Amino acid sequence: MGPKYSSVDEYLAPLTGDKRAALEKLRRDIRAAAPDAEECISYGMPSYRQCGRLLFSFGTAAKHCAFYAGAHPIEAHREELAEYSLSKGTIRFAPDEPLPADLVAMLVRTRVAERCGS
Repeated sequence: MGPKYSSVDEYLAPLTGDKRAALEKLRRDIRAAAPDAEECISYGMPSYRQCGRLLFSFGTAAKHCAFYAGAHPIEAHREELAEYSLSKGTIRFAPDEPLPADLVAMLVRTRVAERCGS
């Protein structure tokens, strides 16, 4: 079992280089697209809650970063995500090629509408 984090800043602190930069950018883009979402740690990863529900998370692995946007946003925007490695609720991307802000905003808006009805 990995380390336990109490905040997003604590999760990001040990990361270096491209991984840290990519996840800090993703964090800013999420916050810009969902200003009412509350940051938290869920399942050991930086996550966001709104309307009492977990919306999305992000994290890092040995060779990639990941945005856990949920199955519905990924399916709804599959065409725009064609260049990324996908699974049911996950978008994997190279740390040196962070997700574009407009793509993150689109995924976040779709997820908020799905989970919160707004």
